[in-house]
Amino acid sequence: MAQCSQPDCENEASVRLYVPWDDDRDVCAAHGRALVQRDGVVAEPLAGESDEWR
Repeated sequence: MAQCSQPDCENEASVRLYVPWDDDRDVCAAHGRALVQRDGVVAEPLAGESDEWR
């Protein structure tokens, strides 16, 4: 599994964020929960990771 794309984070990515003003990115659940709060950002659990996102 891929690593979270956020700087200095060593967690595994479990969510893909679709960011309208930037590139899409795969992040861990913790960063996903925080970043999806921004207007226009959409989150989708990665295959096999939906339990992590709940």
